Order: sequence, then C-alpha cells, then structure tokens
Amino acid sequence: MASSLTVANIDAGYGAVRVLEDVSLSVGAGETVALLGTNGNGKSTLMKSIMGIVRPSAGSILAEIDGARHELIGRSTEEIVDLGIAFVPEGRRLFPKQTVTENLLLGAFRPAARSAIRRNLDFCFETFPVLKERARQLAGSMSGGEQQMLALARALMSAPRILLVDEPSVGLAPLLVRRTIDKIKELKDGYNLTVLMAEQNFTQAIRIADRGYVIVHGKIAFAGESAEALNNNDLIREFYLGA
Repeated sequence: MASSLTVANIDAGYGAVRVLEDVSLSVGAGETVALLGTNGNGKSTLMKSIMGIVRPSAGSILAEIDGARHELIGRSTEEIVDLGIAFVPEGRRLFPKQTVTENLLLGAFRPAARSAIRRNLDFCFETFPVLKERARQLAGSMSGGEQQMLALARALMSAPRILLVDEPSVGLAPLLVRRTIDKIKELKDGYNLTVLMAEQNFTQAIRIADRGYVIVHGKIAFAGESAEALNNNDLIREFYLGA
C-alpha cells in the first residue's frame, strides 16, 4: 500500500534559536518531492524534525503508511524508523571502521526488514555494483561518491516506505552528483518509495522531482506543483539560475 507524509505548521529550532516557522508541505504516495534551498535556510532542520532528531515546538508531522496514520512528533527516531521511514543524512554518517557489508547489515536492524535481508542485499549489490566489488573494504577508505552510494543502500536495507535524503550532492563532483540523483530515482522506482529530497543543486534535483518547495529563512517561500512551475519561478531564477 502507498505511503505519504504531511508536515503542517511546524516551528522548530535549537534552544532559543528558531530555525523553522510555520512550515507546511506534503509528499504524496509515490512522489519525489524536492525541498530546495541554499545553505542555512532550514532544510536539514526540517529533515531532522521529521525523523525525531529535533523536536518541533508546534505543528504536526503525519505519516500514512500502509493505510495507518501516525503522528511523528513525540516519537523517538527509532520508533520512526520502525514505522518504515529511512533517512540518508547530509555527510553520509557511515561507520568508517566497518566494512561495506557490515554497514549495510546495520541498516537492516528494524524488525520488518530482517526477513528481507538477503533480497535487499542482493538488490543493493545489483543497483550499486561497486559495493559488491568492495564488500570487504572499510567504508572510511572509500571515495565520497562511493560513500554516498553506500549511504543510500544502507537506508534501503531498512525496507523503507518513505525515504528522506538530505543534500545528496554535497562534496561530490558534478558527474557523481548526476549519477547519485539518478540512483535515487532508480531506488524510488524499484521499491515504490515515497521520497523527500533536500537539495541545493536545483538543476539536478528537478530532473527527478515531481514537484517541489523552496525554503528561505526557515519559511516555505514557494510551492511548485510541477517541475515546469519551478523552472519558471522568479525566486528560483534569482537564487539558482543567476537571473
């Protein structure tokens, strides 16, 4: 069954510093939605709020998974992962002294994923052949692009229904950025995922996004109902296209 995510009027921050103010967005079943914004505008804080890492002070975050509705605010990160929501954080956050295979297996700790470990591992190795070639290599010794592939594959090992990806292009060469974005689409299609992707590389993000939001100074400044609407928006032109 399909899964969706609805963020409604959330405020969030760190101590006395408010980062997000009255933020609302939605990700429909089977959609890829881009959250666009330059550094420091609140993309990562929103992702962390959805995952329970940051606790919003107001609002609601509702996930609908397999026909059941779940309020995420107040739940622990572990509980949110157990519902079927996976997170690929900015900077990958791998276990550098563990092998590729060990990192992948650590991604499969949630109960619902354990029975599908073999199938998911085979799919990861098929989708990312370099991971199979380097299955015994320490994650910390891999290139940035290879580490990003591993981070995506590790998230897939949890058998998610909703996938959050934070800044997948950070630190990667342009060619690797394109390959990474393509892989996100491949994973989304292959596993029928619902995807929210925070990204500052507008050109690459919009290639695979069904629609998107622009966040500026912690507020949603524009909601584009299609890739075309985003392309034709003055705010996008100002921040991303130099117009």
